[in-house]
Amino acid sequence: MIKTLLALIITATLSFAAFAQTYENTSQKMLSLTNERITIGGYAQIDYNQPLSNTVHKNGKIDIHRIVLLLAYNFSERTQFITELEFEHVKEVYVEQAWINHRIMNGLNLRGGLMLVPMGLINEYHEPPTYNGVERPNVDKYIIPTTWREIGIGINGNIINYGIDYQFYLLNGFNGYDGTAQFNGKSGLRGGRQKGAESYISSPNLAAKVNWFSIPGLKLGISGYMGDSQSKLYNNIDKTDTEAIAKADSSVIGISMLGLDAIYTLNNLELRGQYILGDLSNAMAYNQFTGSDVGSAIQGWYSEIAYSIDMGKENVYKLKPFVRIEQYDTHHKVDDLTIKNDIYNRTDITTGVSLELSKGAVLKADYQIFKNAASDDNNGQVNFGIGVWF
Repeated sequence: MIKTLLALIITATLSFAAFAQTYENTSQKMLSLTNERITIGGYAQIDYNQPLSNTVHKNGKIDIHRIVLLLAYNFSERTQFITELEFEHVKEVYVEQAWINHRIMNGLNLRGGLMLVPMGLINEYHEPPTYNGVERPNVDKYIIPTTWREIGIGINGNIINYGIDYQFYLLNGFNGYDGTAQFNGKSGLRGGRQKGAESYISSPNLAAKVNWFSIPGLKLGISGYMGDSQSKLYNNIDKTDTEAIAKADSSVIGISMLGLDAIYTLNNLELRGQYILGDLSNAMAYNQFTGSDVGSAIQGWYSEIAYSIDMGKENVYKLKPFVRIEQYDTHHKVDDLTIKNDIYNRTDITTGVSLELSKGAVLKADYQIFKNAASDDNNGQVNFGIGVWF
């Protein structure tokens, strides 16, 4: 059923491109063309996380979680290049994005490079002022998994008359096996992100997303991802060596992922929600070959309500309390030989508040309760954070 829905998404995407009428680029960073060729921006996140326990002392963690610098260059009104350089935990350096976008015609653009996979609410728009809570939702960490980016090429654009924007990309897939298993029950697919760092490809993958925003205040999204994980066992094997090919096949996971998301705003009220379901085929052979415990299906959802309160005579500050409930399970289903581990069936409740000091600068505080289906115990954590985006 998932593969059928994914096929419909891809067909719809290509149809939208054929009938595109009006161009208005709403790319990941919404770069506006001006008389200046160079654009500089960025975002940063500084966190304090304090786990709570009734029985033992736990140290808190204070971290410059990430600082990201955006550099963009406008070659012309049709062609732009955007890149983001990310510094995590002070000591780690990544290229978060690096892609070129070219307008072919009104409503149709060609894009290629290191791109964010269009899945869910957070993966594309993950700057701290754009989401509630000090930390990103765990559904977007363990199920999607944010920040998920790979190298590829495809099309994107808008059809304003129908209130639609779309993306359709051909990408390299997850690193599933490079001598060791990169997938497991605890973190799902997260360990397989290649991030454009000397990525290899043994088979291409497809990713697509369509957003609909015709009703004021409402945005609905449907996204899909389909393909196989990559395996280094395919490299340099004889195409007639059936035993070697069978061994390589057993190191691959087939991935079909479907995402639904929604944002609704009415005056100061904001509602958010998303649902992600991933079907992981060949899990039994993969686990037998690698000794891992990856599930045959992963699932996650969350719903959130927030209310923005204008503060002061000139409404200089905005206070936004919120509540979010999320549930995610990297062992939603398991193969016949893998024991379902209820520790991976987790529920988080997060409640907190954000104080917007200025557009793009925010202070955050929240309290989280972590539960799992294997225990009646609840673990708590208090978080404080600083977020900026410019």
